Amino acid sequence: MGFEPVFYLWVAIMDVVKLIENTVTGLGYELVDFERSGRGLLRVFIDKPDGISVDDCQTVSNQLTRLFMVENVDYDRLEVSSPGLDRPLKKEADFVRFAGEKAQLKLRMPLAGRKNFIGIIGPVSSGMLQLDVDGSLVEIDLSNLDKARLVPTF
Repeated sequence: MGFEPVFYLWVAIMDVVKLIENTVTGLGYELVDFERSGRGLLRVFIDKPDGISVDDCQTVSNQLTRLFMVENVDYDRLEVSSPGLDRPLKKEADFVRFAGEKAQLKLRMPLAGRKNFIGIIGPVSSGMLQLDVDGSLVEIDLSNLDKARLVPTF
């Protein structure tokens, strides 16, 4: 009984994420991440293969603003931006796309006594990622990932 409001809040957030994802994808972009703060701030991170410009952010922002008005989504402020150089890696497709790049991973459960790894992204198959950590391959189950981000190189 005491969990009903939390459940409905989670369902409402998931509905908003689905709305955003469908809209962003329909415009030709990828939804990388979505954040909602307690103060009514919605942050949407988008990407496309050739990068994101200010015009891309404006296009998506305008479309989402109209959508939120029609769908009666409650928010105070909307921010649309690129994921940045330290882009989060969320889906298996992200690891495939960025194979050969350096990434920082944090695991939910330790692997060989460690939760944090930095290495070069290798092949992914059947939900298992191969990460080259200082010359040795480590196999990581993607379902054990807590956070993963690209490490920018300059």
